[in-house]
Amino acid sequence: MREQALEEIAYCEAILAKAGLTVLSETLQGVDSIAGWEHYPPGDVFDPHSGAQWYYHCHPTAEAEVEHGHFHCFVRPSGPGGPVHHLIAVGVDSAGRLHRLFTVNQWVVGDDWADAATTIPLLKRFDVQMPRPSYLVNRWLTAVLDAYETEIASLIDQRDAVLAAHLASPGTLAREDRSLEVASELKIDR
Repeated sequence: MREQALEEIAYCEAILAKAGLTVLSETLQGVDSIAGWEHYPPGDVFDPHSGAQWYYHCHPTAEAEVEHGHFHCFVRPSGPGGPVHHLIAVGVDSAGRLHRLFTVNQWVVGDDWADAATTIPLLKRFDVQMPRPSYLVNRWLTAVLDAYETEIASLIDQRDAVLAAHLASPGTLAREDRSLEVASELKIDR
């Protein structure tokens, strides 16, 4: 399954490259000015069949920063009105190449908290089969979560361990402590 997902990633990137596009340029198609913290596309992408949801955004960064921005990937297992659970963030460089995978503290995305035992089984639900904003980007992102499922599960376990060990200010839950943003990460060399 991993090999098939890696082939899918390469396929999507190759088809986009034929038109001089990348995952990043396709995601930001029609955007004249990229604003830090804004969600692209506006309103996010949501697949009502699987409950998968994602958005892309970037932070104001220093010139030396490799990462352009990242896709935040979620699942809403009960549909659009139900709880939303953050699975992983997928960082890409300015050429739209996969750069890193990372988990964030709850305050970062404001999701409905779920521990690793609840979150990890949701990874298989992340399957975005939507034509917009880009079928190839949706396929690419789905394949990234498939190809790196084992590593993402490990990162989610690490997230919980980091939060359990984190000493927050008195009266503050570790999940609300703004001094802890990224809980675990894995750099990807491709």
